[in-house]
Amino acid sequence: MRTAVLSLALASLVAAAPVEKLKNANVVSLEFKLKPGEAAAVDGRPAAAVFFSDGALELSAPGEPARKSAFTRGDVVFQSGKAGTVKNVGSAEIDFVRTEFLTDGSGETWGTAGLSPNYKLLIENRYTRVYDIRIPAHTREPQHTHRARVVVCLSGAELKHLMPDGREEPSTLRTGEVAWRLGATHIGQNLGDTDLWVIAIEPK
Repeated sequence: MRTAVLSLALASLVAAAPVEKLKNANVVSLEFKLKPGEAAAVDGRPAAAVFFSDGALELSAPGEPARKSAFTRGDVVFQSGKAGTVKNVGSAEIDFVRTEFLTDGSGETWGTAGLSPNYKLLIENRYTRVYDIRIPAHTREPQHTHRARVVVCLSGAELKHLMPDGREEPSTLRTGEVAWRLGATHIGQNLGDTDLWVIAIEPK
C-alpha cells in the first residue's frame, strides 16, 4: 500500500532516481541530484542527510502537510523514518547524500568520547553519532579513535594516517566521495595544499 501511495505521489512529478554510493549490513548511502522541479521517493528508514550544495526541498509524506526547508553546503539533518517524497523547489540543482540506517540502533550515548578535540559533534541519537572533521592543509590532528563510519567528503585532501604501532597508511579522499571506514585509532595528517572537510556518520 505504501508503495502505491508513493507511486501516485510521484506520478505528477518529474522523478529522479538516487545513486547508491555504498551499502553494508549497517547503512545504505544514496546520492540525490535533483534539478529544479524534480522529485524522488525516500524510504521509511531513519537517515542522516549531508548537503553538497545550497538549495531548497519540499518534503511530503502521506497524511501530512508538505514542508519546505532551505539548506546550505555542509548542512547535516537527521530525518525520521517516514516514507515520502522530496522535491527540489529551488532554482538550481541540489545535491545531497542520504545515509539510511538499517539496524535498530542502540540506547548508548557516546558523546565526544575518543574524538579529536577539534571535531564538532553535530547529531547523536539512538541510530547514529555524526560529527564534522576539518584538517587544514599541512597540519595533523592529535591521536584519536573512530568507530566504523560513513565518511562524506565535502573538500578532499591528500592524507596519511599514523598508527599507534608506527605504521603509515595513505587515506586520501576526493571531494564528493562517500566511503566506509573501519574503526581505528590514529593520527590524521593532511599532506596536501587543500583543507580537508568531511562529515563522519557512525551507525549505532
